[in-house]
Formats: sequence, C-alpha cells, structure tokens
Amino acid sequence: MASITGFQAVSRFGLGARAGEIEQASAAPSDWVLAQLQDDATPSGLADMPTGQTLAADLLKAFNRGAAAVQENLKGAARAQYLGEIGARTKAQVESEAPFRERLVAFWSNHFTVSIAKPALIGLAGAFEREAIRPFVTGKFADMLLAVLRHPAMLLYLDNAQSVGPGSRAGQIGHRGLNENLGREVLELHTLGVDGGYRQEDVQAFAKMLTGWSIGGKRGSTPGAFHFYPQIHEPGAKTLLGKSYPEAGEAEVEQAAADLAHHPATAHHLALKFARHFVADEPPADFVDRLAGRYLETDGSLGAMATFVVHEPDAWHAPLTKVKTPTELVVSTLRALGRTPEPKAIVASLKSLGQVPFAAPSPAGWPDRSEDWIGPESVLRRADFAMAVAQRLPASLQPRQLLDVTLGPAASETTRQGVERAPSPADGFALVLAAPEFQRR
Repeated sequence: MASITGFQAVSRFGLGARAGEIEQASAAPSDWVLAQLQDDATPSGLADMPTGQTLAADLLKAFNRGAAAVQENLKGAARAQYLGEIGARTKAQVESEAPFRERLVAFWSNHFTVSIAKPALIGLAGAFEREAIRPFVTGKFADMLLAVLRHPAMLLYLDNAQSVGPGSRAGQIGHRGLNENLGREVLELHTLGVDGGYRQEDVQAFAKMLTGWSIGGKRGSTPGAFHFYPQIHEPGAKTLLGKSYPEAGEAEVEQAAADLAHHPATAHHLALKFARHFVADEPPADFVDRLAGRYLETDGSLGAMATFVVHEPDAWHAPLTKVKTPTELVVSTLRALGRTPEPKAIVASLKSLGQVPFAAPSPAGWPDRSEDWIGPESVLRRADFAMAVAQRLPASLQPRQLLDVTLGPAASETTRQGVERAPSPADGFALVLAAPEFQRR
C-alpha cells in the first residue's frame, strides 16, 4: 500500500516515481533508499562513452591545427559528444532502479561544477561527471577531490593547465604567470567554504602547489591525460592555513588536498550543502553539526553522510520542502511517463525552463534554494512545460492514472478534484504535472 513516506523516498531521495515505485518504497522507505548505495554499476549507455583523455586529446589536436580546427571540433564532434552525453545521462536517470545514487551523482557534479559556458568544455563535461564524480559518490571525499583536480575538464575550466609558477624555470623566461582560479575555487567552493578561515595568501600558496598540474600533449606525456610538468611547478616550500609543506612536486597537492578534505571547515561546508539539498533550504543547525561530525568520524566518507541523512527523522518530517530544479522536474516527468526523448528535445526543454545541462553560470554551480527556481517567470515556464507534455500524451493514458503513479497519497484533495473535473484529458494531465505536490519534493 502506498504511503506518504514511500512518496518521500521516491521524490526527495529518488528522482520521482515510476509506475508502482511509491508502493514498492512504502514497504520499508529507508531500506529502499539505502539499498541503492550498493548499486555501483555504471549504466551501459555511459560506460560505452569515450574517455575524457580521448576527448581532451582530440581537442588538443584541434588547438594545434589552429582556430578554424577548434571551431570545427566544437561545432561538430564535441557538440555531438555533448548531445550523446545528455541522452545517455538522462536515460540513466529515467530508467535507473537506483535513483538515490543518481541524485548523489548530480549533487556532487554540481558541487564540482565544470560548465560549457567555456566552449572548450562542450565535449568534456559529461566525461568529467562520469570519471571524476560517479565512481566516488559513496567513497571518500579526498579521493573525489583528487580525481577532480586531475581531470582535464577541471584543469581547462579553471585555467590551471596554463598556470606557471613565477619562480619556475619556465616562469623566469616566459610570459605566462600564476593563475589562481583553481586554487581559489577549491578553497572557497569545493572545501573550506567562503567563511572557512582562509586568506588570499592561502589562495596563492595552493595555486603555486597546483602549478605543473596540467594535461599531456608534449613529448614524454600521454596526450589528453593528466600530466605533471616539473618545469612549470613553483619551487620551494609553501604555507597553507598555517602549515608548511616542503617542496615535493606533484605530492604537494596530494598532501594539501588530503588536509583540506579533513578540515573541520570543509566538513561543515559540505554538511550544510548536503542538508540543504535533502532537508530544507535552511536546515536545522544541530542537524548540520551532527552531519559534519559524522563526516569527520568516518574519514570523509560520502556514503556515511548519505546513510546518516536517510536515517535522520529531520529528513522525513516535512514533506515537499524543496522546489524541484528544472532538471529534476523534467526527469521526474519522464520517469512517470516511462520515456526518454531525443537529446535535442531534452536540451530544448531544459533551456526553456532555465537550466541547460552542464551550463551552470559560474563555478559555484546551480543554486539549490527554492527561491531561485520559483519566481513568477519560472512558474509560467513550468505551466507551459506541463501543458506541452500533456498535449503529447496518448489517449490510452488517463489523468487519474498519472496522478496515482506520480503523487499517490501525497495528492491533495484540491489536486484530485481539479484533475477529475478537468474539461479534457490534456488539461487533467497538465494539472497533475503543474500541481504543487509534483513541482516540489
């Protein structure tokens, strides 16, 4: 029998109900969610994609041939790769029997955003999520952080591939200098947080540690793969957050990243974002503190964080506290209908709703507060989307069926009456998809 907690399991922790899923989750909602953490198989459509190394090597070849070749790559092969990634990713989200795990992939991918706002990332953004995020969502944060820092997509996105230590051999004879972008964003966005107690000197120190972390393409390196170039690495000891790190080449970042991953400020920053995503826009401070404590107790285990949240009553007490992002809205609609459109149609729908895939406006990623997704214009766009979908549904499907699949016991009496009294099936479908209970999770 379907229950409210079963609905919460599939909507808050999952990606929206498929046919029969609310009933399935209702038997033991927490167990239904947590069992999905054991399913670490890569969806077949994603497993068949080319590696980030291959894609980065193709891009570097184009750069070496000149501007015309770069444009040809970005508009041709890279664009096709982008659409293929969107299709495979959406198919995985729609068909997954482990939607909680898919939600975790999306959460951490947004935390470590790379964006096609920088055109060079068009073909690489999907590979970044597949390789630097997906394998680590239940592992240690320190391991994910290092995978992110070594991935060609991040090295290109935040310009570290071209960063040169001013005191290095190359820095003393060349015109390129230190780029602080990656060092700054790791401290501000990825680990400590904006209030994490670091200073500009720490940004510079970490940026200097990161010099030499680049992409292979020159003699002695593997094209497109991560490569450390000692000739552009800033020599000498560095001091980060009051700790001195002796000169150690590539190992400097490895040690500093481990220390950042285990820092109490990082634990609090990650716990706040995680609780904001799963509990409420303004989660209880005590909940955040306990979640941060669990992170530190488990050596930065992301799986332990996920398990903690699922076991906490605060995550279940208040249903429908979060407004779905456009991506969540589209995916939950497709899960309810059991279909996956062509990639171009998916991108077009998300563009109309204000969230183009892999196109966050800044390294901070997409916002995760309801107020950012429910303004007057957004409400109109969502209503238009609901009607556009409703008008394409087959006559064999009845609005009441869609209501029971998507909302079940969570449907209010107002919503039920509206659907039953709708003047046409299309209007009934649109009322289901535009209902507050469906627009929230």
